[in-house]
Amino acid sequence: MKKGAAGYKPENLIPADMPSTWRAMEALYDSGMARAIGVSNFSSKKLGDLLDVASVSPAVNQVECHPIWQQTKLREFCNSKGVHLSGWSPLGSPGTWIKGKGDVLNHPVVTLVAKEMGKTPAQVALRWGLQMGHSVLPKSTHEARIRENFDVFDWSIPDDLFTKFSEIEQKRLVRGEYFVHRTLGPFKTVEDLWDGEI
Repeated sequence: MKKGAAGYKPENLIPADMPSTWRAMEALYDSGMARAIGVSNFSSKKLGDLLDVASVSPAVNQVECHPIWQQTKLREFCNSKGVHLSGWSPLGSPGTWIKGKGDVLNHPVVTLVAKEMGKTPAQVALRWGLQMGHSVLPKSTHEARIRENFDVFDWSIPDDLFTKFSEIEQKRLVRGEYFVHRTLGPFKTVEDLWDGEI
């Protein structure tokens, strides 16, 4: 963001100097001020570009990831490079501004598996992420839901049900249009923002 800029507007964005920014983060890591450093919302291309100049690899790439946006290409790339993938919005952000764009908790595969397993759709979505090998970052302000979200470690989705997740049509819920403008800012299209991973 430009110094003093307010709000996520394309005209307030400036291209990031990732090599310099990463070197500053590596200095924090090297000094012991940070135990690990990572990135968020990096596509395979952006992560690859960073790895080409990094002395310290990112420990994690935190991205939107849930059964409706499984990030298959990015997950495989992260795994091949030793970068942990962490999924934000693993429940699809029910009840937020994303509502209606893709309801993870009401998806037929998620609800079918929940019914078969005697679990809630939220537990199934979280368990799916854990079984995929990444961490999940659910958010709730309700104590009962927080407790429910923790009940995902002593069971697993059996293979016959787990394979059904591969049938889900994929779509990104947070497309990032607010970062895009055809003449202003560094990203001209959504495809440009995500390097074609949309």
